[in-house]
Amino acid sequence: MNIEAIDLFCGAGGLSYGLQEAGVKIRAGLDLDGKCAFPFEANMSGAKFLEKDLAETSGEELRTFYSAGTVKLLAGCAPCQPFSTLRNGSDRKTSKKWPLLNEFGRMIRALEPDLVTMENVPVLRGESVFHDFVDLLRSYGYHVFWKVVDAADYGVPQRRRRLVLLASMLGPIRLLDPTDLGVKRLTVREAIGSLPAVAAGEVSSEDSMHRARAITEINLARIKASAPGGTWKDWPEHLQLACHKRSSGSSYKSVYGRLQWDKPSGTITTQAHNFGTGRFGHPEQDRPLTLRELAILQSFPSDYKFVSDDSDVEFTPLGRLIGNAVPVKLGTAIGRSIMAHLQEAQEHLQ
Repeated sequence: MNIEAIDLFCGAGGLSYGLQEAGVKIRAGLDLDGKCAFPFEANMSGAKFLEKDLAETSGEELRTFYSAGTVKLLAGCAPCQPFSTLRNGSDRKTSKKWPLLNEFGRMIRALEPDLVTMENVPVLRGESVFHDFVDLLRSYGYHVFWKVVDAADYGVPQRRRRLVLLASMLGPIRLLDPTDLGVKRLTVREAIGSLPAVAAGEVSSEDSMHRARAITEINLARIKASAPGGTWKDWPEHLQLACHKRSSGSSYKSVYGRLQWDKPSGTITTQAHNFGTGRFGHPEQDRPLTLRELAILQSFPSDYKFVSDDSDVEFTPLGRLIGNAVPVKLGTAIGRSIMAHLQEAQEHLQ
């Protein structure tokens, strides 16, 4: 069975690339952020990027991307900011991004895909909008599976808990277990240990994405005083911040921390290129992680193209694209699960 996919919230292409690696043909990706255009089209073979708001997009516009006679997959990771545990729950439903899961449902009704997949933050499972989405799928005859998983179990060198949903009109479907897929956990050392050394504020001559932010003298002293896996409590008192000493800040022990070589990293965020926003210091070198290291910890391949050769490499927009991405290897696990499901469905038809 030939299978084609449209990715509704494609970002830089983490989910799409993972699906492509599993054998899914990516036809198109849609996102509001124009910065996604280059990485999506440069890394997805023959796919088209649409800089559009899903709420202002019709099913007719997207239907033309599917070829006749193929299995249709509709994929997406609706922006998770309204559901984030870092937000105050009282303002979640005032977010303009809150209805996007409903827009995903509208597009399912319009396109009637054979398969649907969605990835999001675990807290979404407790929200009525998610249960409405699942009920919608079931009302249209889809078999629905969802589960909260740790991406590290699927070969992503990063601890990142995510909710994965799969739905099929062809029969029961599930996300395969790591043992089914033959994948194992990877460490920070296995992921980025072979990259060339760079200093804070410098860039590798071999890769413009392998660049680290400059840091102040006091932050340089702080990272030098930091042990891998340690906390700011290990520092001399003169290096500690006033907020650390207040009860409200004393529990944030991972900020200004170093990664450990022989474990997966913590969750990579959109601000992970800044040393002070989490445990984002290099395990050994006295600097923040580079953009390339962050991308590899999100399981993007080391040659993934995020910007054209003649474009500037900017930390803020690229950090956002990398931190918001679906980890590629989790996308591959989803894709392989779908391909196994199609194989099983085809055998039942014979």
